[in-house]
Amino acid sequence: MSTPSVPRPEPAPPSGPVRGTRLPLAVRHRMPEGAPAALALFAAVRLAGILLVITADHVAGRPLTRSLAHSWDSRWYLHIAAHGYGRLIWISPAGALQTDWAFFPLYPWLVRAAHTVLPCTPGQAALMVAWTAAGVAAYGLYLIGHRLYGRTTATALVALWAVLPHSVELTIAYTESLFAALAVWSLYSVLKGRWLWAGSLAALAGLSRPTGFAVAAALGVAAALELLRRRGRVPLTLWAGALLAPLGWLGYVLWVGARTGDLFRGYFTVQSAWDSRFDFGAGAVRFLRTLFRHGGGVVYPVALMLVLTGVVLFGLLCLDRAPLVLVVFAGVLVLLVLCGSGSFSSKPRFLLPAFPLLIPPARALARTWRVRPAQALLVGGALAVVSLLYGAYLTVVAHSPL
Repeated sequence: MSTPSVPRPEPAPPSGPVRGTRLPLAVRHRMPEGAPAALALFAAVRLAGILLVITADHVAGRPLTRSLAHSWDSRWYLHIAAHGYGRLIWISPAGALQTDWAFFPLYPWLVRAAHTVLPCTPGQAALMVAWTAAGVAAYGLYLIGHRLYGRTTATALVALWAVLPHSVELTIAYTESLFAALAVWSLYSVLKGRWLWAGSLAALAGLSRPTGFAVAAALGVAAALELLRRRGRVPLTLWAGALLAPLGWLGYVLWVGARTGDLFRGYFTVQSAWDSRFDFGAGAVRFLRTLFRHGGGVVYPVALMLVLTGVVLFGLLCLDRAPLVLVVFAGVLVLLVLCGSGSFSSKPRFLLPAFPLLIPPARALARTWRVRPAQALLVGGALAVVSLLYGAYLTVVAHSPL
């Protein structure tokens, strides 16, 4: 595995402000060549997915945006956005007391802000936040791919992310797109050596999802490697970024602990009521035993296949000598999926932000494009059709937890 300073075969054109200026990171570069086409492709695929879900809702006799804005956890986020925390409690079939403290606050905060400022319903505000974040994440993916491997691989990376079987969940009122956007831009900042930006974005990622600490872990490993490489002579911004990174996640965990009366264990007690805990894979083993004995329809076997594919892709990512910060981020998410309890049908969703897993197939698809473009188009088109159809089935037809 290489360091964040890994050489890149097709570097982006030099760009940025005049020497001496200090503009925000988001405006210090021009959009690389090929980025508009890649983003248009991403938008087209995901817009087709949205329209297909709306059509499926219409055929099923449901309100047109029910599956997009009011599915499963979406209702909890909308309730938090409207009424704050501590107002919604649910008794699970197993008798566990489930509270809204299990849901991290950044997404409902943004939904509330959008609903306050814009003339829209809370559901529409939730979708606008999710869709905007998905686009921002796709652009960040392109920048990372372009910086490390060039234009063709960057386009393939964005395209593959758009056609994942669970990519429909990037465009419903869930937190995956927001977490992905913050994670992508934090890791891109690490690759650029912008440690303060990286730490700030990592802190926000920690406020968006329980798995948000994966960004802080990746940044911490990258910072430690940089310390060793420079023998301790590093800029103050590196220290500041590394210290900032975990504060969002830690802050919310401790806040929930304080509300429950158990500062350090309260949050984990709340999550346990949702059957969400780190059980070293015991839950996954029970799921496999049940699946092989009794079957599981369509969603659960597909989920198992996707999780196993993620494990294989992580091995290929390590062999690919990708930057360490990307490997650690993806590795933490894969570990949490394998060793965390909870519904197995949700595990592919947890892997959606683990975009580095797509680097090996994106590089392979880019090589195919250079020698056999028709074959690459066929593969991409087939993946898009499967993704769109499965996404509509998953959100409208299947009754498995998203």
